[in-house]
Amino acid sequence: MQLDYSEKHRALQSEIRAFIAAHRDKSPKPGGGRRRPDRRMLEWQALLLEHGYFGRTIPKKYGGYGAPPDVLEAAIIAEEFSRAGVSPGIMNQGISMLVPTLLEVGTEEQRERWIGPTIRGEVIWCQGYSEPGSGSDLASLRTRAELVDGHFVVNGQKIWTSSAHFSDMMFLLCRTEPDKPKHEGISYLLLSMQTPGIEVRPLTTMTEQATFNEVFFTDARVPADQIVMGRGQGWHVANVTLKFERLLLGDSNKLMQRLHRIREMMERTDIDGVRLMDRPEWRDRLLRLQGEVMASKYHGLRLLTDTARGEDSGVRRMIVKYFGTLLAHRLSSLAVDVMGANGLIYEPSGESADGDDATTWWVDYMYDIGLIIGGGSSNIQKNIIAERGLGMPREPKPAQPARVGA
Repeated sequence: MQLDYSEKHRALQSEIRAFIAAHRDKSPKPGGGRRRPDRRMLEWQALLLEHGYFGRTIPKKYGGYGAPPDVLEAAIIAEEFSRAGVSPGIMNQGISMLVPTLLEVGTEEQRERWIGPTIRGEVIWCQGYSEPGSGSDLASLRTRAELVDGHFVVNGQKIWTSSAHFSDMMFLLCRTEPDKPKHEGISYLLLSMQTPGIEVRPLTTMTEQATFNEVFFTDARVPADQIVMGRGQGWHVANVTLKFERLLLGDSNKLMQRLHRIREMMERTDIDGVRLMDRPEWRDRLLRLQGEVMASKYHGLRLLTDTARGEDSGVRRMIVKYFGTLLAHRLSSLAVDVMGANGLIYEPSGESADGDDATTWWVDYMYDIGLIIGGGSSNIQKNIIAERGLGMPREPKPAQPARVGA
């Protein structure tokens, strides 16, 4: 991995700084992001796409900037936006999980139809994976889709579906081949949330916001061509998406943004005339987290290098979700502590409104606990790292009870 900036990279750094100086007043407030993009966010996203600071390596024919992969360019863009405290653009399940999935295994028609509107923030997606009773064993899912007259007719239930209450589309895992082994009987469908037969019931969490939902399907009809890969190949597609989901949940750029925001708070907050930044106990706590955030950042660059070389990162990729979600929670915990008595304010005013700093950090603090569990809990991640990454023996399973008369 080469970290020295060439003349080309220094020129890009200067270009981005000039862009931010000229346009920073148009940036939405960083942080949060668990809502449908408003007009300000969409206009900012369009500006970033136009200049290649978002979707930089996505081909132009799909709505991206069309630049070749460059690890240092990606790092410079992330660093400059984070340091300046401006929004790096929209991060959601459609952009960070479905778009790379379609680029890897989708058809040309699916890429041309969905990638552009998705990265522009015009089409919002949710993920139809988890079901009651199929949490840690996703392949045991029971939502079924039967092919009838050119449509899949879907019946079943999903749960913990983030953003379903304001999403336009869903990427759905369902069982289409009930007679095959569980991993071979699953398909991956793309469907509109306006399809008759879909009911969304929001679930209010301890944040007092409805960020999750239950989704019920009753004879919901999905055109048969809205399938990624083929019938029974959904488990392969699902694992491609999960790979990108874990990178999203442990995103080092998000951690770096949080670190910069906390550092600024500590520089402007004082107790008895002494800045928190100048108090050893607070400075020590920040520096310890800074070291871990920097490790996460450079690990992310290593993964980008693997991707640019077309190499599988293996166990190096597997640790991102586990490490990143725990670190994110510790960062939000420090932010709440830094605010002191001011951090006790908690006034969630609805998902469509910008919260005050204290409320935003508190929502992050509580939401982070869910992310440590969601997308494969930390214990599940440890098993994956140990068994698939390090080749350790599989965890013993409980003995099956003996059959009567056997």
